[in-house]
Amino acid sequence: MQKHVAAIHDISGMGKCSLTVALPILSAAGIRTSIMPTAVLSTHTGGFTGFTYRDLTDDLLAFAAHWKSLHVHFDALYSGFLGSFAQLGIVSEIFDMLRADDTLVMVDPVMADNGKLYSVYTPDFPKGMAGLCAKAGLIVPNMTEAAFLLGEPYREGPYDRAYVERLLHALVALGAPRVVLTGIWFGDGQLGAASYAKHAGSIAYAFNEKIEGYYHGTGDVFGSALLAGLMRGLPLPSATQLAVDFTAGSIRRTKAAGTDVRFGVDFEEELPLLQTELEMGGTGSN
Repeated sequence: MQKHVAAIHDISGMGKCSLTVALPILSAAGIRTSIMPTAVLSTHTGGFTGFTYRDLTDDLLAFAAHWKSLHVHFDALYSGFLGSFAQLGIVSEIFDMLRADDTLVMVDPVMADNGKLYSVYTPDFPKGMAGLCAKAGLIVPNMTEAAFLLGEPYREGPYDRAYVERLLHALVALGAPRVVLTGIWFGDGQLGAASYAKHAGSIAYAFNEKIEGYYHGTGDVFGSALLAGLMRGLPLPSATQLAVDFTAGSIRRTKAAGTDVRFGVDFEEELPLLQTELEMGGTGSN
């Protein structure tokens, strides 16, 4: 039976991120995807000025209540960028409304990068996000977000395994039993992620080529590909490697094409390879 995901993110009309990334990636993976917009923007907020912003906080509970009245089953609830502090509590309530016993709740705590909290958020936002993460079955922070969630100073890479693994254990202690931590590199020309499942007690690493530069929207590309792998039955380490490879391949295409990085990465032409990897069980590497 086809899996069904509810994606709770913003819509940026231009600049590939959030729902304009999650919907095509999950759909290409054969996953039925329903979307709940948290805000609507003319562009994303990275590298652009003068963008429009429509906050949809007041619409979210009514949106979810209508879905609940339809008696649909969600295999996963996937939250990303939230438009206000108030949405943290609302999305937590939505999780309770829509989740079933077998629903995976995946929270991407989108709020910071490169050592800094996004300008749209106040200093108390990370503590609220940590509360939302406690409701999840899986969280997917980057290294900056991990530091903010844990109330620690941000540390620039390269990292060492002892530091990464201490972060993973501390993140699981927030409440989610599984964590995928992104933005890990050990100074060897590789960049990737580490996954940890508390019940298994084991940590797995997934790497691909480290490509210089900053590319907007790659966290959403990674998270969507990760969830696609999980919904197609891959174990967490394999789904993490799949997402690392898909993201790296999308970045390589973008760099080779000379695309303006403000507009996101060229993931669309990478989708057939994602589909092939899913059919093969996610064992390959780009």
